[in-house]
Amino acid sequence: MARNQASNLQWYGSQPTCFMKTPPDFNPERKFIRIMKTHANGLIEFEFAVGEPELFVELLMAQSAFDEFCVMHQVTPTQGPLTQAQDGDNEEWDWSLRAAREQQIRHGSNKA
Repeated sequence: MARNQASNLQWYGSQPTCFMKTPPDFNPERKFIRIMKTHANGLIEFEFAVGEPELFVELLMAQSAFDEFCVMHQVTPTQGPLTQAQDGDNEEWDWSLRAAREQQIRHGSNKA
C-alpha cells in the first residue's frame, strides 16, 4: 500500500495505523446513564455513555455502588433510550445485550 493512498492512516515503522477522527461536538466530560431495570435483589441494570449517548456500555451494580458511581462520574440521567436508529441507517449495529437476551427468552432457545 502506498503511503499516500489513505489520508486517515499514520505510519509507524512499516505498518499503517488507522485513527478515527473525534467528532467536533464530542465532550468526554459529558456522561449519561439510563436505568434499564431495578432487580428484586437490589441490583441496578443501566446504560452508561461518555461524550455522546450513541456509544454506551451496559452495567449492573448494587444500589450503593451505583450511587457512588453516579456521583463520581457526575452523570446526567436520561429518559428513554440513550440512542435510537437513524432512519434504518446501521440497523445491524442498533442492538444491546439486554434486548438480545430478552428476544431469546421470548422466542425460546434455538438449541436442539
